[in-house]
Amino acid sequence: MGETHERRPLPAVTLAGVEPVYGTILEVARGMWAVQGIRFTEVDFQKFPREGGAVVAINHTGYLDFPFGGKPAYAAGRRKVRFMAKKEVFDNSKSGPVMRALKHIPVDREAGAEAYAAAVRALQAGELVGVYPEATHSRSFELKGFKSGAARMAIEAGVPIVPVVVWGAQQIWTKGLPKKLGRNRFRIMIGVCDPIQPEGTAEELTARLKSEMQAMLLKLQDLYGPHPQGEPWVPRRLGGTAPTLEEAEAMDAADIEERRRRRDEGDRGEGQAAGADA
Repeated sequence: MGETHERRPLPAVTLAGVEPVYGTILEVARGMWAVQGIRFTEVDFQKFPREGGAVVAINHTGYLDFPFGGKPAYAAGRRKVRFMAKKEVFDNSKSGPVMRALKHIPVDREAGAEAYAAAVRALQAGELVGVYPEATHSRSFELKGFKSGAARMAIEAGVPIVPVVVWGAQQIWTKGLPKKLGRNRFRIMIGVCDPIQPEGTAEELTARLKSEMQAMLLKLQDLYGPHPQGEPWVPRRLGGTAPTLEEAEAMDAADIEERRRRRDEGDRGEGQAAGADA
């Protein structure tokens, strides 16, 4: 069955170490969780490696997956995860300086090779690199199709993949639903799977990763108990009103098409302006 622990956030403590910004952010986050009354259930945290590089693969249901998904690393000797995040977050005047101070890795969707190489170097140096194999939010709150980037990085760097599954974070803040940042005393489940060694092809490793994460997701949902019926954060198969996986995929495709249309309109507008200036 594995080890399961129910925990409430502990009071903030002073972090020793050489990264005061990361430590401060962690303290602020823990303080916020305490104010919100979040109740954590931790499953198999002892499986998280205490040393060495690893790809930390996390499912993606909401905007707070990354701090929750980083909790097992912190429990394993206060380790820190360097997350791969879209370049736009780094370009923002408010979030950019924080992301750089935390040594996260910017991803330019137009030129991803540079981010990939930076991630591999970090892994080979013994760092933890956090990735979302689904790439974007799952609006169905089921696992979407996985990209092979996590597997390819693990194979090239010669490090394991540590699957981490978060369940319940979408209650607080997710795409398309109102934020609920007050004291709601939500339950958040976090589970760690056995580290997966970088063996076989990238496709085989990706398939195994998804299988392991699917099994842990079902386990956490069982531990959560009966889910409230008719709630938008609950998957359809559990009695909620979230989109089905197929419906969510259609919504994602529509979003991509809309972004492409806006980009094309912007390019045409710039071209017209350049012509007028000539």
